[in-house]
Amino acid sequence: MHPIHRLLSRPERLVAGLISGTSLDGVDAGVVRLAGTGRGLRVETLAFVSVPYEDDLREALRACTEVSLSDVRLVSQLHVLLAHRFADVLEVALAKAGMNAEELDLIGSHGQTVHHVPDAEPGQGLAGPAVRSTLQIGSGAVLAARLGVPVVSDFRLADMALGGQGAPLAPYLDDVLFAHATETRGLLNLGGIGNLSVLPVGGGPADTFAFDTGPSNVLLDALTQRLFRRPYDADGALAARGTPDESLIEKLLSDPYFAQPPPKSTGRELFNAAYVDRFVADGPADPHDLLATAAELTARSVHDAYQRFVEPNHRLDRLIASGGGVHNAYLMRRLAERFAPVPVETTAAYGLDPDAKEAVLFAVLAHEWANGVRTGLPAVTGATRPAFQGTLALP
Repeated sequence: MHPIHRLLSRPERLVAGLISGTSLDGVDAGVVRLAGTGRGLRVETLAFVSVPYEDDLREALRACTEVSLSDVRLVSQLHVLLAHRFADVLEVALAKAGMNAEELDLIGSHGQTVHHVPDAEPGQGLAGPAVRSTLQIGSGAVLAARLGVPVVSDFRLADMALGGQGAPLAPYLDDVLFAHATETRGLLNLGGIGNLSVLPVGGGPADTFAFDTGPSNVLLDALTQRLFRRPYDADGALAARGTPDESLIEKLLSDPYFAQPPPKSTGRELFNAAYVDRFVADGPADPHDLLATAAELTARSVHDAYQRFVEPNHRLDRLIASGGGVHNAYLMRRLAERFAPVPVETTAAYGLDPDAKEAVLFAVLAHEWANGVRTGLPAVTGATRPAFQGTLALP
């Protein structure tokens, strides 16, 4: 039987999900049993691991995301090297699940975003129309050949070809797992970039809307590494010792991105090393105050976005958070205080590991690709119609 026929005919699949996020902290891998589709989807996470990058690889990736530092040879080499790193991490997750790659039906891999141009721009002096573009490295073809498993990757470009932002992608899973008949829910991902999904009470997938709110761990981690020589602010303990600089927060929130209405998405193209340099130069001398200011900027940008873009039409009944930022107790406390009396929880309260959510997402998107489901959400991205998201690589 042709591998495509076998893949498409299975009612239940064992699917792996892989991602490295904007924080550049490492690779997340999940092994998931999936059956059904849409809101009838049944999801069972069998194993999840997160393996950090070595310092030299993290620095190479950081250079790859900076226009002034990147070069085509570096991008080419990392495109293949990362595929092997993703395969290594997935093998760790499979061992944790007591499985091997031969038992997998499919892999969904987001890869590592190194550049994202969500709004149409002229082609750098070239003739032709203004275009949107995005680049995720970590070759699906190499991953498929290495592990002997079909791989669906490149989830963003089809949506962008239809006029969308190609991001965020999480709202499809948010709707599948968290939509509610009597509550309007907000799903907040606190990864490198914060993004908010809103699921209106009693609504369907077409009613879901979402957008990137601004910096989260991409700024907090960069500051912690620069100021304290630590990979991240464990539990938010360093930020908790500081006092936010409200005048700097007001200045930062004057950036046009925060006032731009959805659909919108962002990344290291805006919140990059130069942004961190300006943050440090303009901020207080005490490094604890700088971290407290960064955490407050994240909490404030999320809440301001809610008040500006969501609350006029929908009032949240609860906010459910995921991503590495949920481990920053200071940040979570500031969010809870700003959103009160709306309860702020994490996906753990609903049986989903907050750290594993994005790995599960890409397993789900790959599974739905095999189901023939268009997972693009025009209300989220601004595309002209739902995109069929993902490209298949066979082993």
